[in-house]
Amino acid sequence: MLARIVLKRGGKNEGESPFWISFSDLMSALMVLFLVVMAVTLVAVTQSIDSATRASIERSAAINKVMAMIANDPKSTGVGVDQQNYRINLGKEVRFDSGRFTISVPAAQFLRSYIPVLLTAKDTPEGMRWMRSVVVEGFTDEDGTYLYNLQLSLDRSRSVVCSLFQSAAGSDGLSAEQLRKVQELFLVGGYSFNSIKKDKSESRRVEFKVDFWGLEEKRPEVTDVLQGKEFGKC
Repeated sequence: MLARIVLKRGGKNEGESPFWISFSDLMSALMVLFLVVMAVTLVAVTQSIDSATRASIERSAAINKVMAMIANDPKSTGVGVDQQNYRINLGKEVRFDSGRFTISVPAAQFLRSYIPVLLTAKDTPEGMRWMRSVVVEGFTDEDGTYLYNLQLSLDRSRSVVCSLFQSAAGSDGLSAEQLRKVQELFLVGGYSFNSIKKDKSESRRVEFKVDFWGLEEKRPEVTDVLQGKEFGKC
C-alpha cells in the first residue's frame, strides 16, 4: 500500500528579506552618487566653456576696438581699413610705377604722418594686450615672372619701412621713440602678383596687415636685444 507523502512548503516573505533590502539601498545610493558626480561634472564643464567663451568674446571686442580706432582716425580718410580682416590698403597714397619700388616724396611724407595712427593704437590697453605686429605687404601686377615679382613686392614693402627712417626736407620725421616702436612692431612680406586687382596701377600697391595674438598663443619673453641697436640705412 502506497503511502502519500505531502510536502509542506514554507511561506515566502521576500519583501521582508534583509538581503533584498540591503541590495536595494545600495543601488539607490549608487544612483544618487552617480547623479551627484554627473551634476558636479556638468557644472565644471559648463563653467569651463563659459570661461573660454567669455575670453574669446573679450578678445574679439578688444580687437574690434583697436581696428575701429584706426578706421575712425581722421588720418585714415582715403585709406581703406578692412576692420573684419585687419587689413589697411593705403590706396592711391602709396603706388608704384611698373617695375619700380621707389617711394615718392609725397608718399613718404604721407607714411610718416600716418604711422603714428598705428603706434597710438598699439599703445592702448587693448593694443598692448593683443596687437602682435604690423606686416607691410607689397604687391605687383601680373607683368613679369613670379620670382621677379616676388622680389619686387618685397622691395616695395621694404621701401615703405625705409621711408619711415628718412626725414625729407621740410617734413616732420618720426621721433626716436616712435622709430623704436616701428623696429619692434613692423615686419615685411611680399605677395608677388598673387593678389592682383583689375587695374594694374591698383595692383602695384602696399597694404598693412595688423596681426593679433591668439588666446592660447605663447608669447616670447621680453628682452632688451634691440636696446641701443642702430637702425642702419637702406
